[in-house]
Amino acid sequence: MREPVKIIPLGGLGEVGKNMAVFESGGDLILIDAGLTFPKAEMHGIDLVLPDFSYVVDRADRLKAIVLTHGHEDHVGALPYLLRETGTHPLVFGTRLTLGLIKSKLDEHGLGAETELVELVPDGSRVAVGPFEAEAVRVTHSIPDAVAVVLHTAHGVIVHTGDFKMDMTPVDGRPVDIGRLRSLGDEGVALLMSDSTNAENPGTTPSEMTVGPSMREIIAKAPGRVIVTSFASQIHRLQQVIDAAVANNRKVCVIGRSMVRNLNISRNLGYADIDEDLLLKPKALDSVLPHEVVVLCTGSQGEPRSALTRMAHGDHPALQVHPTDTVVMSSKAVPGNEVNVGETVNRLNRMGATVLTENNAYVHVSGHGSADELRTMLELVRPRFFVPVHGEYRMLRAHAAIAERTGVEPHAVRIADNGTVMELDADGLFVTGQIETGMTLVDGYSVGDVRDEVLRDRRRLATDGVLIVVATIAAGSAEVVVDPEVIARGFETPDGDGQELLDRARDAVDEVLERCLANRMTEVNLLQQELHDALAPLVHRMTGKRPMVLPVVVEV
Repeated sequence: MREPVKIIPLGGLGEVGKNMAVFESGGDLILIDAGLTFPKAEMHGIDLVLPDFSYVVDRADRLKAIVLTHGHEDHVGALPYLLRETGTHPLVFGTRLTLGLIKSKLDEHGLGAETELVELVPDGSRVAVGPFEAEAVRVTHSIPDAVAVVLHTAHGVIVHTGDFKMDMTPVDGRPVDIGRLRSLGDEGVALLMSDSTNAENPGTTPSEMTVGPSMREIIAKAPGRVIVTSFASQIHRLQQVIDAAVANNRKVCVIGRSMVRNLNISRNLGYADIDEDLLLKPKALDSVLPHEVVVLCTGSQGEPRSALTRMAHGDHPALQVHPTDTVVMSSKAVPGNEVNVGETVNRLNRMGATVLTENNAYVHVSGHGSADELRTMLELVRPRFFVPVHGEYRMLRAHAAIAERTGVEPHAVRIADNGTVMELDADGLFVTGQIETGMTLVDGYSVGDVRDEVLRDRRRLATDGVLIVVATIAAGSAEVVVDPEVIARGFETPDGDGQELLDRARDAVDEVLERCLANRMTEVNLLQQELHDALAPLVHRMTGKRPMVLPVVVEV
């Protein structure tokens, strides 16, 4: 009897980002995608958020391959961290541009030489991927070379769409392979796992090609510089801005490390066409008139140290925003980044620049298919079972409703969570369990070692501040050697008289130290606890806040 195919999403369900799914058979497993997401505001100091891939790490010797659907960070960004944690060298499959982008990332992490990259060509051919055979089917998205991954298993065909929309007039002239999707449906598809991001949006998503004429018009009418920000991986968008600049006799300056890198990779691989004479170095911006240049830069999500954010704070070494500038926000804020993006837009407006967003100009279209396109995918593939993926819960539910209206039986639709264990066998698709999942936090050089109390302390420091007490005593006797020092940061008394607070805190410290000396209490840990217990309620009474109280006792 053939073993079932086990399917476990580790990220991307009930959320947007950190997409990763396990496909397991005969003891071996593969992954489709290894993505990340960005930290929420309350995750103070955290750099990146990855899926909890402990399930994979525990079975590292059985991980045979990782298949990438496209080159966006929410699908490939966790790959270097995953490879480092597993300590193994599974094959990494992807299309040409996807591998070009990921190779650069792996090289940065020192993993490029030891990771074997295998190109997937969307031409109907199959390759052995762990216990399965896989093929790539061309789809369109907001990055070139996106594919759906088709797994040929002992219990039927599984189609994982990755991110897609049904763009039949893409910038590169390579539309969705409708014919292959239809033939897969004719041959029989056991399970479809499909992108749900825009499931709540009726109709269809406009073609990427429609942004080009609007960009050309904006640049033609702009009196000064045009500063355009978009995702660094949105190669087709960047190409259209470059073409619009050429049409208006403007030079192009690219600012931002990731955008420069991605454009160079795309040019070298033939996915972008940029004349070298067109490009202008950032340090040469002052050598051309404002109406002769278009600037492409990073910062579409309000990232703290990105090029546009630094410009908005007047902190960029190469470019200062002027009232004659037109800034084009050619992207949509990723859920969770709305506050940062809004702050950037407001600062640019305060500087007098004309700021165009999707709310007041035609400067962006989504890379995800709307409801009619999702229905088209279902009608082409005609799966026996359906699992909506890549989306918050309301998106998954809306996609499930589309599937049922398209003819998938309600009992054959599974709305899963991260960690849901599903098994596909000859009798169907069944939910058989749930594993514990969560997130892996990247904090500087630390991956996954950030404890809850560390984040709790950071939140407390950010909201209530800190009170530090330094008491210097004689070793063995606990006699005070130097007057105690009290330092308050991040909070104030309601009347603004911080000196009164410090004076009363010093008095409280003196009382504690005198009492401890009288009771012959010399243990440092006990002294620190006594100081904490005396100061915490005092500060709360005077300020209404609960700052972190850090007593430091130094023995000399």
